[in-house]
Amino acid sequence: MSETVADRILARLREWDVADVFGYPGDGINGLLAAWGRAGNTPRFIQARHEEMAAFQAVGYAKFSGRVGVCAATSGPGAIHLLNGLYDAKLDHVPVVAIVGQTHRSAMGGSYQQEVDLHALYKDVASDFVETVTVPEQLPNVLDRAMRTAYGRRAPTAVIVPADVQDMTYSEPSHAFKMVPSSLDRSAWETVPAQESLEHAAEILNAGDKVAVLVGQGAAGAKAEVVQVAELLGAGIAKALLGMDVLPDDRPNVTGPIGLLGTRPSYELMRDCDTLLTIGSSFPYSQFLPEYGKARAVQIDHDPHMIGMRYPYEVNLIGDAAATLRRLIPLLRRNEARDWYDEICAAVERWDDVMRRRAELSADPINPEYVAHRLSPLLPDDAIVTADSGSVTNWYARHLRFREGMRGSLSGTLATMGCAVPYAIGAKFAHPDRPAVALVGDGAMQMNGAAELITAAKYAQDWDDPRLVVGVWNNRDLNQVTWEMRAMGGAPQFEPSQALPDVSYAALASAMGLTGIRVEKPEGVEPAWREALAADGPAVVEFLTDPSVPPIPPHATWDQMEATAKSLLKGDPDRGDVAKRGLKAKLQEFLPGSGPAAD
Repeated sequence: MSETVADRILARLREWDVADVFGYPGDGINGLLAAWGRAGNTPRFIQARHEEMAAFQAVGYAKFSGRVGVCAATSGPGAIHLLNGLYDAKLDHVPVVAIVGQTHRSAMGGSYQQEVDLHALYKDVASDFVETVTVPEQLPNVLDRAMRTAYGRRAPTAVIVPADVQDMTYSEPSHAFKMVPSSLDRSAWETVPAQESLEHAAEILNAGDKVAVLVGQGAAGAKAEVVQVAELLGAGIAKALLGMDVLPDDRPNVTGPIGLLGTRPSYELMRDCDTLLTIGSSFPYSQFLPEYGKARAVQIDHDPHMIGMRYPYEVNLIGDAAATLRRLIPLLRRNEARDWYDEICAAVERWDDVMRRRAELSADPINPEYVAHRLSPLLPDDAIVTADSGSVTNWYARHLRFREGMRGSLSGTLATMGCAVPYAIGAKFAHPDRPAVALVGDGAMQMNGAAELITAAKYAQDWDDPRLVVGVWNNRDLNQVTWEMRAMGGAPQFEPSQALPDVSYAALASAMGLTGIRVEKPEGVEPAWREALAADGPAVVEFLTDPSVPPIPPHATWDQMEATAKSLLKGDPDRGDVAKRGLKAKLQEFLPGSGPAAD
């Protein structure tokens, strides 16, 4: 039998070292599915429960492997369903390639079943590259460009293949007019700034007395260099949420995450510094950066399109983080004054004590902070942790202390719900020998996380380490939005939109043949985490948590506190518990020493 276009697509993916493709079947990709059968399921087709989940799994795979993630979907509704996951990849700068079916060419333009203008649909999300294969000779160039562009621009790209083209006999582009040959190689490259720019940056950094460093995911390959720069300059190091795993939190000058979900030491670091060095981050909330004009600033980023935003940087160094820092370090002078450094380390130590005390406060029935706080020291050193969007993101950011070797991520810029479980599944295919832990709110579990437990159960036997732990904060409330309404809008909780049905996620997991654990009292938290982490397969551990415990930002403004108070006066159904829990949590910041929590 002659090779079809679909056969060649899979062969080319294998040549690109693609091992897994996350997808969901449909007649728009029947030619591809038949080719998968002929190819012995190589690359492996990973069946999600929904195309959006397939895209999230591809994003998780790419985030934790450093390789391109590939997803596939049918025409029409399947292509539409991929969009949210692809936008997550776009906004977090993750390399993903979507292979999408389309109706037969003879039917296009005829309002045919499941016909959607895919170029119009994908022109934004895959703005770096989207193309339709209309003849076999076009295939290698289109697919290769999609792969190279995804890698080179760290972005999602899309290859659209009409159903009839998938079944056509494949033929290579000939050596002829209007034929475009292609090549497979993707050689590594390294970008570095000009020497003059490096010297200007060093002049600014050397002049600083109180230097702050902010790292994002773009600094992931420059850990040793970041540590050396901070040591030379006597600087504190704050982390954007996507850079949580760039540096371990056991370094005394690492202040933790920045922003509304961040720590007070990170807030004070930015407030009081006179010099800022940003490495591999496009942290968007400029109100948490130094006041304009108060600090001189230098930025390092590999992408000239993304550099120079958020703050009036004096020098924008375009280059790979590690390579740029290696050239910058010889130009830096050691700051012998260590008062600023010591002040930062003391602030970190105080904050750790505040977090412990806040976690130990009583709640009804379980303090959500305690759940994350008790998990942190139990995590294996090679754990991969994913967090969903919602109030659980606060507890992930503030209570998980990353150690050397641990990885973690979430939906950073899109902040979409429903990503943590499929991210963790994608991570398991990227690293089948490592445990994965997904931290999820009950809203995200009801949205799509519960369905993806089926995917975890289906593939667990394929993983060398079968552990995939899903921790669910069950508070029967879409809690993050509830708190945003209180603090930003001065509005009480609107129960018709916020209240969630009480579902037993542990029982649901057990019904699927997974380990299911339900925790209703604080004393059961640590034993439950231990049991789940020791399970011989996927496990769901569900905690009944108190929705009235506030995710207080590191520096709550008077406007936010006034708005929250007004919301309570307007008849918030949880106003008594909210006031009590909020007062107790805030009080911990003012208690001396390292004693017990003020309950």
